[in-house]
Amino acid sequence: MPSEQPGNTEKLIQTDVELYRALQAGQDVALGILYDRHAGLVYGIALKILGHPQEAEDLTQDVFLKLAQSSSYDPSRGSLRTFLAILTRSRAIDRVRSRSKAREFFGQWRDSEAEHVTDSLFEQVFRSEQSQEVQAALSQLSDTQQQILHMAYYDGLSQSEIAKQLEIPLGTVKARARRGLLKLRQTLTDYIR
Repeated sequence: MPSEQPGNTEKLIQTDVELYRALQAGQDVALGILYDRHAGLVYGIALKILGHPQEAEDLTQDVFLKLAQSSSYDPSRGSLRTFLAILTRSRAIDRVRSRSKAREFFGQWRDSEAEHVTDSLFEQVFRSEQSQEVQAALSQLSDTQQQILHMAYYDGLSQSEIAKQLEIPLGTVKARARRGLLKLRQTLTDYIR
């Protein structure tokens, strides 16, 4: 019978499934091991879709935080690597869609401001009212929300870059941008009705 050596009594956690279960059981060290194994895959997918290294890094962190905070991965349905790849792709596409919708909204607003068309008096009055409504909606946002949205959609900065410039946490930037966009959407939707 082989003798056990001191220090080798603990079973070494090797597989992704074992690491995931250890993570769910509160062993935070498992997250580091999973991150080391799969961060390259997650970052690569995020960078390919988002096209911006800082955003890809942010998304990589978000994916692993989601893995640590939820129990959405089911080992019986496939490998953790596949789960992370699908989750990353989905989240990256959501970010691209969100970014393009916001840019489209601000682009339309900016284009309407830039037009100097000599339309009929009625059309000029109508455009003026629309512009005033957009300005009024923007003025209902807090100064920080206005600043963050301007930096994101006019200056083209990522949320991480905004956080660095304003010297505030990334989560704060994300929350303020989201609340600002939701408030703008609600205010302008009320105007259209």
